[in-house]
Amino acid sequence: MSAFSIATPAPSQRRLTGGTLFLLAGLAALGALATNIILPAFPRIGAGLGVSSQELGLTWSSFFVAFAFGQLLAGPLSDRFGRKWLVLGGLAVFAAGSVLCAFADTLSFLVLGRVIQALGACAASVLSRAIARDLFDGEALARALALTMIAGAAAPGFSPLLGSALDSLFGWRITLLVVAAFGVVLALHYSTSVGEIHLADRRASLAASAAASAYGRLAIDPRFLLPAVSVSLVIGGLYTFFAAAPAILISELGLTAFQLGLSFATTVMIVFVAGFLAPRLAHRWGQRTIGMIGLVIALAGSLFLFAFAAAPALTPFTTAIALYLLGMGLINPLGTAIALHPFGRQAGLASALLGFLQMGCAAIGASFASILPLQPSASLAVILTTGSALALLVFVPVAMRQPKAEVQA
Repeated sequence: MSAFSIATPAPSQRRLTGGTLFLLAGLAALGALATNIILPAFPRIGAGLGVSSQELGLTWSSFFVAFAFGQLLAGPLSDRFGRKWLVLGGLAVFAAGSVLCAFADTLSFLVLGRVIQALGACAASVLSRAIARDLFDGEALARALALTMIAGAAAPGFSPLLGSALDSLFGWRITLLVVAAFGVVLALHYSTSVGEIHLADRRASLAASAAASAYGRLAIDPRFLLPAVSVSLVIGGLYTFFAAAPAILISELGLTAFQLGLSFATTVMIVFVAGFLAPRLAHRWGQRTIGMIGLVIALAGSLFLFAFAAAPALTPFTTAIALYLLGMGLINPLGTAIALHPFGRQAGLASALLGFLQMGCAAIGASFASILPLQPSASLAVILTTGSALALLVFVPVAMRQPKAEVQA
């Protein structure tokens, strides 16, 4: 047990500092950073490796699959052995995978590097939520998750713009080395400023049967399942948008790679606004009510996108996506806080299952986007509308249930 663990106050008494915010945001955004930063370089990567854009899609699907299943292992391990070594080990694996990607000379090695990247990034993503749950509670947890989302949105939002600049100046391989360096910086920051925060008396059993049983209980517990599925469907739509954006914005709407980066950067401001509003609105009207409103806004954006899918144009497309992102920005931190709140003793495991659901929805959405016999903008509209409608339907019982004092499981 570290001195940090002994000296720090109870979760409800902690304050969210800039250093903690940087850590949580960096861990949460690592996977999206690694994926989005190379989007503008896809044409050069394909030309350099002698493969088509469709074949490069393997780097997305392999990443999502490894990311989803890796979380199921990372969560129980962190609940048993603590956060510190899982964070540092995950960041080391992520950096190694990024370096392998940078030096890959075939598609097979690039896919292998992406899988290794995902296995490291999934541990970071799981533990960003688990660490937030370790440190904060109640409204403070919702605020921490909202501010983390605001700061974390800067990485996936601005990373395509950064990736475009790095690719044009130095090539896509240097871009991946920059990603590896960011993982090392996060590891150094964690080891010097946080340390171990999951105390020994709160650690769970590592037995496979115990982990499987705990996952089973979570999977049928409506306190977790309903808000987790709602958030996952909306986040899955976000990743589907990331996957489909190059084909829509470059091929259909005629933007350049640099303009694609600028387009992604504008999404940051929308998420900023939503993340700023979410905890304040929730404090006044409740997390469940504002989460429901967020889902309604996301569905409205999806329907607007659907209305213009047959004849896509830049202004209607960006307006629809802006509405979707605004709604997502409201439901994401609030729904996550609702799902994790009752499970303080199993925050890593609960966060892992939530991450699995999110990446599972992302993989399904990205797969349908590539196989539907429609143009990319129409496929995206169908997927976002279906996902938002299902998320809203699943969240209705959560919104109708009055919040109660919940026992920490």
